[in-house]
Amino acid sequence: MYDRILLPTDMSPGVDRAIDHAIDAATRYDAELHVLYVVDADAYSSYPGDEYVHEFEGLERALEQAGRDAVDEIADRTGEAAVPTETEIRHGVPHEEILAYADEADVGLTVLGSKHRSGEYRRLLGSVAERVAHMTERPVTIVKTPVSEE
Repeated sequence: MYDRILLPTDMSPGVDRAIDHAIDAATRYDAELHVLYVVDADAYSSYPGDEYVHEFEGLERALEQAGRDAVDEIADRTGEAAVPTETEIRHGVPHEEILAYADEADVGLTVLGSKHRSGEYRRLLGSVAERVAHMTERPVTIVKTPVSEE
C-alpha cells in the first residue's frame, strides 16, 4: 500500500510512540522509511546574539547537530528492524519543509508524533502535526503521546 513512509522528528517526547509506529508500518508494508529533521529557522534567526560574536551560527550548528543525532538514532533503530531508511536534515519552517519533502519524495504516508495537550494550549500555540494534517492531501497518521502539564 505504501512504498515510502515519512517520519518527521524533533525528538520531543511526543515523537517516541510515532517512531515505533512508523517502523512497524514500514515493516508491514515493506516500505522505505524517510526520517526528516527540520532545523527551525525561526529558532536561530530571531536569536539576537552579540554583534561581535556570531552566536546564532553556533546555535544553528548545534541545532543541526541535534538533528543529525536524532535521525541517526532512529536510523540505528530501523537498521535493527531491517527497514531501509533515508535521512534528511533541512532548514526552514517545520511544517512547510515537511510538506515539501513529502511531495518531493512522493511519500505515501506521513507519521507524526504529537504531544497530547489541552485545547487551551493548542489554541494558543498550534501544532506542526495539525498544520501538516490540514495542509496535505496525502495520508497522515498522528500518534499522540500524553504529556503531563505541570
